[in-house]
Amino acid sequence: MNFTHLHVHSHYSLLDGLVKIKPLVKTAKERGFSALALTDNGSMYGAIEFYKVCQAEGIKPIIGFKAYIAPRKLTDKDLEKDKEWYTLILLAENFDGYRNLMKLSSIGHLDGFFNGKPRLDKETLKTYADGIIALSGDIQGEVQQLLKANKIEDAKKTAKEYEEIFGKNDFYLELQDHPAIEGQIDVNTKLIALSEATGIPKVVTRDVHYLHQDDAEAQDVLRCISGGLRVDMGNREDFRHVDRSLNTAEDIMSRFRHVPDAIENTVKIAERVNIEIELDQWHFAPVDLPPNKTSDETLRDEAFACAPHFYPEMGDEITDRIEYELEIIKEKGYSPYFICVADYVRYAKDNGIVESTRGSAAGSLVSYVLGITTVDPIRFKLPFERFLNPFRPSPPDVDTDFADDRRDDMIAYVTKKYGADKVAQIITFGTMAARAAVRDVGRALGLSYSFCDQVAKLIPQGAQGFPMTIERALKEEPDLKKLFDSNDDVHRLLTLAQKVEGCARHTSIHAAGVVISPTPLVDFTPVQRESGGDRILTQYSMYDVEAAGVLKNDFLGIRNLSILGKAVEIVQKTTGEEVDIYHLPLDDTKTFDMISRGETMGVFQFGSSGMIRWIKELRPTNIDDIMAMVALYRPGPMDFIPEYIKRAHDPSTIDYPHPDLEETLEKSLGLLIYQDDVMLTAIKLAGYDWLEADKFRKAMGKKIPELMKEQEKKFKDGCIANHHPRELVNDLWERIKPFATYAFNKAHAASYGIVAYQTAYMKANYPVQYMTAILQAEASDIEKVAAIVHEGSRMGITVLPPDVNESFKNFAMTSKAGEPGKIRFGLTAIKNVGEHICDMIYRERKEHGQYTSLENFLERVTDKDLNKKSLESLIQAGALDCFHQDRGVLLANIENILFYSKHQKEQGVTNQGSLFAGTTISLDDSVVLKDAPVATMDDKLLWEKTLLGIYVSSHPFAKYEHLFRNALTAMSDIEHVQRDEWVITGGVIDAAQKKITKKGGVMMFVTIQDNTGSMEYLVFPKTFEKTKDMWVVGNVVVVVGKTPREEGDNKIFVENVYLLTPENAASVAGQVSLGTHVERAAKKEAEKYVTIPVSKEQLKNSAGALKELFAAHPGDARVYFEVEGQSVRTETFVHEGEALEQAISGLLEIR
Repeated sequence: MNFTHLHVHSHYSLLDGLVKIKPLVKTAKERGFSALALTDNGSMYGAIEFYKVCQAEGIKPIIGFKAYIAPRKLTDKDLEKDKEWYTLILLAENFDGYRNLMKLSSIGHLDGFFNGKPRLDKETLKTYADGIIALSGDIQGEVQQLLKANKIEDAKKTAKEYEEIFGKNDFYLELQDHPAIEGQIDVNTKLIALSEATGIPKVVTRDVHYLHQDDAEAQDVLRCISGGLRVDMGNREDFRHVDRSLNTAEDIMSRFRHVPDAIENTVKIAERVNIEIELDQWHFAPVDLPPNKTSDETLRDEAFACAPHFYPEMGDEITDRIEYELEIIKEKGYSPYFICVADYVRYAKDNGIVESTRGSAAGSLVSYVLGITTVDPIRFKLPFERFLNPFRPSPPDVDTDFADDRRDDMIAYVTKKYGADKVAQIITFGTMAARAAVRDVGRALGLSYSFCDQVAKLIPQGAQGFPMTIERALKEEPDLKKLFDSNDDVHRLLTLAQKVEGCARHTSIHAAGVVISPTPLVDFTPVQRESGGDRILTQYSMYDVEAAGVLKNDFLGIRNLSILGKAVEIVQKTTGEEVDIYHLPLDDTKTFDMISRGETMGVFQFGSSGMIRWIKELRPTNIDDIMAMVALYRPGPMDFIPEYIKRAHDPSTIDYPHPDLEETLEKSLGLLIYQDDVMLTAIKLAGYDWLEADKFRKAMGKKIPELMKEQEKKFKDGCIANHHPRELVNDLWERIKPFATYAFNKAHAASYGIVAYQTAYMKANYPVQYMTAILQAEASDIEKVAAIVHEGSRMGITVLPPDVNESFKNFAMTSKAGEPGKIRFGLTAIKNVGEHICDMIYRERKEHGQYTSLENFLERVTDKDLNKKSLESLIQAGALDCFHQDRGVLLANIENILFYSKHQKEQGVTNQGSLFAGTTISLDDSVVLKDAPVATMDDKLLWEKTLLGIYVSSHPFAKYEHLFRNALTAMSDIEHVQRDEWVITGGVIDAAQKKITKKGGVMMFVTIQDNTGSMEYLVFPKTFEKTKDMWVVGNVVVVVGKTPREEGDNKIFVENVYLLTPENAASVAGQVSLGTHVERAAKKEAEKYVTIPVSKEQLKNSAGALKELFAAHPGDARVYFEVEGQSVRTETFVHEGEALEQAISGLLEIR
């Protein structure tokens, strides 16, 4: 006799099951089981993963789920009558049963979902019962509940009803091996009697939730996390006293010897089950085809019809390449996929939705001529084989990016075109990472937040693709291990956290994945609604849904594409010009000049301080430079940026690892920059085919030492077999190593490079429109808005406060052609002024013209939402400044304004005038404004900061700035300051937060803002003790501190702070300035130096030429620039002499 577990939960029974699929199946095999069921709560999330793992382990998979049965119809959702539900276990006997399970789970989620449960009813079960074996469920099953209540006849009747639904020998009464559950033994006894009375067969199950008996506490904690409970609460169900482990057949059989048939039936069911799911056979969207045409013919016709628009000559190179690609696409059966993608990309472009493509798809000429991709693979020498080749087993993957504010429009388009039942987004699962597991478990155990937080913070952050685990943290972090060994609470906390770590916690939506199926999706995957919303999701995650037969389409929303789209729209509205961003000239001087100056804030991929530093040095002159920087500015390849720059400026330094690679590496100046370079090197020199080259790329990217060694040997052996000298082969390998690990796909770099260029082109040629578009896109992020406003100011663009006569709802460009650039804040940016009233103000002005006075405004905007709070906010934000009344005076007269407004509203309701209606006399034709103090600049700034999030009219530090002349460093320049260098900065305290150090001292994290940006300041305990009264939000301060030693770490360590007031500002400025000049003078005294007086304009225009000049005169004298009174120290050393002096004079025309 043997036994099979037919009622088993994995971690996909969210916050209920504890075990992951792989260990579940492996343990079942170790314990001697030849078959195993998976029956998660209401859903089939793990079905495909389970099926694949079972196949790999040689165990028969039995796929099912635990269904929730509604007491009435599944559509009945009365809070009282329908609050109860019953359970039932459904198992698929064959493929038809599996498909019916997918339909049932989908119906439960889409139609029956109520009180957190996806419910079914008997009528629905009857419709989809074919191929399904049902078990009567746990003690919550309907039959069991009736037996528990001693309603024997009702139980008999219900059991017969289920037998009728599923068929004879397809419904079983479920005896559960849980003697610790109250009433279970009695129910089991009654089930045995019921089986004998009705002839309905019985089975033994255990409601498995974890592997080992000692996991019970961890499952109990998981249930507490689910319900937001603590384990010490008395009024909750305690899961620790019931053993729900995956016990052995011997153990379970020892307690059910009296019902051998119930044990035997588990094996009989397992023997009956035979599900064969066809995996990795892809089915594409049901695309429209012309009459009597196949998808291959249609794709061919479209490709050759479109190609002449891109290549009017259509030479052999183009024709042959298209034919070659079409042949591989046809051979692979992927034509419908290309037709589908081309269709929705065409829709995007026809409807003004900016689109781009990531990844290797840009290597396809067919994709380019169909408009799918925006990068010319011939111009950029992108290999098609990196995307698709005869050896590649995986399907094509075109990653399309859309403007993020129009992504929903794209999904709506394909849903409407192919049908709502054939389109869904892909589910993802949020899992409990190491730190989160510690915090969640700690909360359930009733430990204090600060205690758990301190333990969690001792767990190091993982790297991308290599998440940190608690087990690894205990090996790598000595302080954590010490606590684990010495503190009982920490030991228990981490032991339990390790058990729940990695468990699925909740469902979410994949950022890009959308599937389109040829027949209803439920033929391939169960579906459900997103948590708390209406969007339809697959129940299978990305890899599983593709394995099940439907291909993922990427619809990723990208903010920069929204900005591009908005900018194009604003250009059209303000100038009438139609900018075609897909066909921009790739040699625009203005664009490359702007990039070379490092003015790339808001340019895709080029906005970071590190990137700006390099591009200023490179001074890119073509799109290949842009591409190369996108690919090189990453860990690993970053070390080769100086070499690329050297080669770009001096072509004589370009060399190639081997003559055969010259064509491949021509655009990358002889360097192996891209994945494609590495793969083509392996193909050309080591004799790899594309499949081997792709495996080579993947193995190198995984950074696993054994794989690297294996690949090194294979590569070197291949090169030597092709008669290349060992010395060359070793040199090649050393060049390949740093790139292969982190290198970019060349097509990906080209696509990103094009978007970077498009954004730079718009900023350089349409600066006001582009900055307006950025502000519109980032309106909800106050920190970004502040930085963009500062960048606008540097560009000569003024950002003005909101104005009821000029503002739209969002930011808007208000300057006309030829005027200095002006952008106006939108009305919705003002706190306390709701979107509805903003809409009313804007619509009224649009329909009937500008408001001529305060009274005119109040007469025309009579909506109830124009109340005291919204009026005060409009006044304080400056939105009523256009009526030439001071904000302070208006605010002091708010009651009079409200009285006038109220009167206008009442007149509108009664439609009656005053006593003097029809005459020219009026008693209420103006608002009475009594004298009151006018608002000071400090008042205005405080109001703007409170209501708009940033200072607009000025800045609290502005009135002191002139006193400090050149002593201060602007926040925006901190990232360019040497590391571990003294700096003096000034601004207003924006935020201040105390923290307790490990040693019990008090330190502070402070955010200070000047008019160029904001910065984090660290005040360590020693400094905090001396300065603690200074750190008050709103205080204007000057700080003396140091930059960190690490590159890219932009914060300041505070040494001293001065609180500024109008009375002491000049004195503080004197102290600070004196210290700065003394320090600089001392540094100069101790070293040889050359001082060059220049204006900012001269420095900007001659920076490159000066650099070349200095390189030609190397020496030991440091170069200082005296820029309009400010001494700037450089890291350049030259030979001091007359020749250099004359050369500099000639260059700068210094007399």
